[in-house]
Amino acid sequence: MPEYCFFKKGDHVNVLEKNDASGAACLREWGYAKQSEELNAPNTHCALARFHHIHNEERSSKYAFSSEAAFLALIVGLIAVMDWLFL
Repeated sequence: MPEYCFFKKGDHVNVLEKNDASGAACLREWGYAKQSEELNAPNTHCALARFHHIHNEERSSKYAFSSEAAFLALIVGLIAVMDWLFL
């Protein structure tokens, strides 16, 4: 399977084979930034789908941790208030 790299500009993502130096230079010239991910996939469509899946997982896990931390802080605060009221 070929190895693919990704270039992003705003919300638009382009996929290139890792050994396509001329395509990479062209995309950099147009303002695309190379992403750190490099994936093996059977074709560009599968590589792009996997790239989006990885980024969606990162986004959802980031929000999950932040909401969990806020919930725990709220619970600890309520316990402290209840403790102060009833003692």
